[in-house]
Amino acid sequence: MTVAGAVTGAIIMGYAVASLFFLKFWRRTGDSLFLAFAGAFMLLAATPLLTLTLAIPREEQSPFYLIRAAAFMILIAAIVLKSRRAN
Repeated sequence: MTVAGAVTGAIIMGYAVASLFFLKFWRRTGDSLFLAFAGAFMLLAATPLLTLTLAIPREEQSPFYLIRAAAFMILIAAIVLKSRRAN
């Protein structure tokens, strides 16, 4: 195992833990914003997991980069919808 692999594993774990926290908050409150954040963080965890397991050297040049883009679109859409509902 290389240092880069260990760091990537730590990043994946961080995303997964953040996702679990947002799922916990969603169960407590029922707020869809927390569910969207949990889903987005799971997508963010999937991107380095796929690039590490498939040994893709440059993530930004692979189609898996679209997964990361989708995660950010989910975050943006959830925040916009939440702010529109508040007004």
